[in-house]
Amino acid sequence: MAEAGSNVTELFRTSTAHSPSYAALSRASGDRQPITDFCIPCNPYFPTPEMFDELGDRLREILTYYPSSADAITAELCSVLGLNPQTVAMGNGSTELITWIDHLLVRESLAVPVPTFGRWTDQPMETGKRVDMFPLPESQGFALDPASFVDFVRSRGSRTAVICNPNNPDGGLLPRHGVLALLDQLQDLDLVVVDESFLEFADAEADSSVVGDAVLRPNTIVLRSLGKNFGLHGVRFGYLVANPGLAGRVRAALPKWNLNSFAETVVFMLKEHRLEYAHSLRLVQRDRQEMIWQLSRLPGLTVYPSQGNFVYVRLPEGADGALLRDRLLEEHGVLIRECGNKIGSSSRYLRLVVRPQPDVQRLVAGLERTLYGMPQQSVHTAVPGQALVPAGRHPGPMPAAQPAAAHALPYASGTAAVDRLVQGA
Repeated sequence: MAEAGSNVTELFRTSTAHSPSYAALSRASGDRQPITDFCIPCNPYFPTPEMFDELGDRLREILTYYPSSADAITAELCSVLGLNPQTVAMGNGSTELITWIDHLLVRESLAVPVPTFGRWTDQPMETGKRVDMFPLPESQGFALDPASFVDFVRSRGSRTAVICNPNNPDGGLLPRHGVLALLDQLQDLDLVVVDESFLEFADAEADSSVVGDAVLRPNTIVLRSLGKNFGLHGVRFGYLVANPGLAGRVRAALPKWNLNSFAETVVFMLKEHRLEYAHSLRLVQRDRQEMIWQLSRLPGLTVYPSQGNFVYVRLPEGADGALLRDRLLEEHGVLIRECGNKIGSSSRYLRLVVRPQPDVQRLVAGLERTLYGMPQQSVHTAVPGQALVPAGRHPGPMPAAQPAAAHALPYASGTAAVDRLVQGA
């Protein structure tokens, strides 16, 4: 058991840019307890069990035969969403689309708030662009101020701007009018991208999307991720919406069969299951409220407002997210995402995926035991059963203790250019 636990946690030290895959963790854990996953931002309510049964019944057919062309699959998706196929390009996951956007449309420089989704910083750096990173203020709950971001873009002379709405990892949402104001002020740029990969989980306003506006603007792309919305990260499918010229440039560069048969099968199931999908979003929104309330009760834990299907939290002073991650996985079978390898974040921050209440109770119990279970002398030498947070470091009826120093991990993105930039800052 101890050796299996060591194998699992070692995967996090050899995969510095992102968390190791669920498959890799499962292989390393062997016959250990099942993992409760708070790391990968899935939709736990969609597809429904009946849809999975249908996919299972068709598994041989799906794996045996080629999919239809991307044009045919895109046409079906657009008929469900009410979009013009000439304004849409589908990709093998949003990351493929980010790659092609960078290669085809980004010149010289790109401005992006941080922390955010790592591919928006790493991808353009890998192709030699300058990435201008705008720090989101923790004092404002990591909320993006559009006017300040526009001033930053102007001062840096950035030719492309990107915002994620809601942002990953903090879940902050810029209202639709704020996004439109941003687009108006940046209409002279080569390109502005609004990454709405998690927007369908938001409930702050009736419709925050700017998809309908993007098709009318000369320099705007909206990015969407079907895998995140549908809870099917393994299928790898996403799409972008833009005016026909921009969308056509990306579509022309994509391979004809860049979408797999699983993606095609799910897209052609959507018309029959739109009600179930809408219901799944309401359940996630309910679970998010409950989860924020549960986490907010933990002493010293700061929980930031979120409109995504995840919650961003800051650990109590003296706690280290990497050690907490390892302990929760080894001792409680709970997998979390610590954000020490995200630019603009540190190992004191976690992104916790919204899950149903029984899972959240398991998470909270693990956090209570690991963070506050009993005093320890140093967070550097944590052992099973010892608390990561010294008693004097959090509020509540705990005996005072001498605080331990937090363990600062060096940033490692997995990309040499990013590491040099951050270490030299």
